[in-house]
Amino acid sequence: MAAPAQGAIREYGVNTSYPLVDPSCPENCQAIGRVTGFPVQINSKKNPMLVNNPGTVVGFTVRLGQPSAEQTTFFSNLFGGEASVRLSVLQPWRTKRRHRLVAQSEVFNVQDYFGSSPTFALKKPIRVGKRRILALTVPTWLPAFAVNQPATTAWRFSRDNCDNAEESAAQQKMRSNQVYNCFKRTARPIYTVYFIRDPKKSTGSSSKPKVEAYTFDGSSDPQTGGARP
Repeated sequence: MAAPAQGAIREYGVNTSYPLVDPSCPENCQAIGRVTGFPVQINSKKNPMLVNNPGTVVGFTVRLGQPSAEQTTFFSNLFGGEASVRLSVLQPWRTKRRHRLVAQSEVFNVQDYFGSSPTFALKKPIRVGKRRILALTVPTWLPAFAVNQPATTAWRFSRDNCDNAEESAAQQKMRSNQVYNCFKRTARPIYTVYFIRDPKKSTGSSSKPKVEAYTFDGSSDPQTGGARP
C-alpha cells in the first residue's frame, strides 16, 4: 500500500493484502460481548491498528453479520441489551499487555444494521498521538466477528479469564489501565478506522522570509477577477 498523501484519510484495518472478511453469523454464529479488543495480526501485517503518527480519527466502519431472530434474542439476553459498539484509543502503558484508555467515542446502537457494513462519523473527532492503538469497545454485544481464519490472524482482548465469555471487561473508564491478557488466533473483530494524519511542516529555511511592500490600486485581474500584489 502506498503511503497516503499528507492530510489524506487513511483507513486502518484493511489493505489489499488483508481485505475485510465475512462475519461468522448466522452460520457458526459467534459475537463479541462486553469486552475491548483489537487485531494484533492479519495475515503478514502485524499491529494493523497501531498508529505511529499523530492525527485525528473521524469515523469507523464495522462489518456486521446477520444473526437470526433466535440468535439475536440469545445474545441480547446474555449480554444485557441490543448490539452496540464504540471506538477506543489505547496507549500502551509500561508493560506490553497493559493499556491506558485515553479517548473514546460515543456509543452506537447497531441493531438496525445487521447484514451490512455501516460507517459511523464521530460527533467529536478524536485526536490521536504517536503509538496509539485503535480498538473496539463493546458495551453489550457485537456480531462483527470472524472465526475460522488462518493461524496468521490473531486478536487481543481485555478479559481476566479468557474463556469466560460472560465476564464484563469492556474498558470504559477514562484514564484507566487494564491488562489485555487474552490472545486468540484464527479470529478477529471486523472493523476499520478512518484517520487523518497531521501534515508535516515544511523543511525549508527556518528564517523569516523577506517582506516587501506592495501597493494596491483596487482593480482586479481582467481575466480571472482575482487580486494580485
